[in-house]
Amino acid sequence: MKFNCELKKVVDDSYDIEIGHSLQDTLVEDLKNCLVGKIKKIVVITDSKVADLYGMDIFKRIDEAGFTADIIIFPEGEKSKTREMKECIEDALLDKECRRDCALIAVGGGVVTDLAGFVAGTFARGVPFINYATTLLAAADASVGGKTAVDTPLATNLIGLFYQPKKVYIDIDTWKTLPKEQISGGLAETIKHGCLGDRELFEYLEKNVEKIFEGDVEACEYIAERNCSVKYKVVMKDEKESGLREVLNLGHTVGRAIETVSDYRLYHGEAVAIGMVAQARLGQKYGFISEENVQRVENLIARAGLPTAVPDYIDKSELVKKLYTDKKVRDGKLRFVFQKEIGDVMQFGDNNYAKEIAEDEIAQIIEGM
Repeated sequence: MKFNCELKKVVDDSYDIEIGHSLQDTLVEDLKNCLVGKIKKIVVITDSKVADLYGMDIFKRIDEAGFTADIIIFPEGEKSKTREMKECIEDALLDKECRRDCALIAVGGGVVTDLAGFVAGTFARGVPFINYATTLLAAADASVGGKTAVDTPLATNLIGLFYQPKKVYIDIDTWKTLPKEQISGGLAETIKHGCLGDRELFEYLEKNVEKIFEGDVEACEYIAERNCSVKYKVVMKDEKESGLREVLNLGHTVGRAIETVSDYRLYHGEAVAIGMVAQARLGQKYGFISEENVQRVENLIARAGLPTAVPDYIDKSELVKKLYTDKKVRDGKLRFVFQKEIGDVMQFGDNNYAKEIAEDEIAQIIEGM
């Protein structure tokens, strides 16, 4: 006897991304207007650095608005983005008697949004969550698109799931408290977006990148909007990374590997910047990008305060081996996303945006960096 369990369904996971200044009150009003339905138990999840800057303030505002509010704070930094920390947060939620009647608000950068989103997607088989991005990196990448994950000693982001937030808030005023290296890190993902899908953004950065460090309001608003535009256009077409969404991994094959091999001495954006240079140089050998445009990419990365070479303390042979932990690897073969000149990406067949390459090809590029 055989039964067919038919589970075809259409799910609407649409959500708004709000870009603005000092959006804490907007968040509270949205909660009052049933952003997470009738849920009254709200838990803010943040890290030890962001807690004092914004996390506690948002928690207090939610509490004063009449919700049953709580806060969970974990140590800041990439080394907290682990299965063990996810378990600690889940245990804390259970201790606070949270079940399916709670919603989570991730207040912070990419580590916070990745970790809190993963918890939300699995706790009680899924509870609503909101991202309140406080870094340029989170605004450009981590908080938008529904990718959630943790790192392992082997590699970054290998364990996770796609789980969409109810809303994303990009508060540009929070960038004022970021150290220069974190602005640079966010610019790495911004430059990536220009390289793969927005020539105008790339050219704007060539003329105005220094204004971002100065906190120029118009420039910051511009890149926030363009980052979201590039990313959501890709995500809308390919939410689960079945093809097109791989383009958002431009520079990340080498980037994630070098991030892990450096034991996170490099920020994510710094690692991605080096990966961007590697893919551009290899792409030039294939004829995907001109020497002139490779130089433009490297010059802009350097002006953004980012590295363009592999640090001396990195074992380059170990780095090449680590490339095989990348999620794009198929049947033990390395696969790279390549930009096409400035503002476009290479396509290698129907819904295929990554090219299989030989190990010695990328090893030669890395050795020259």
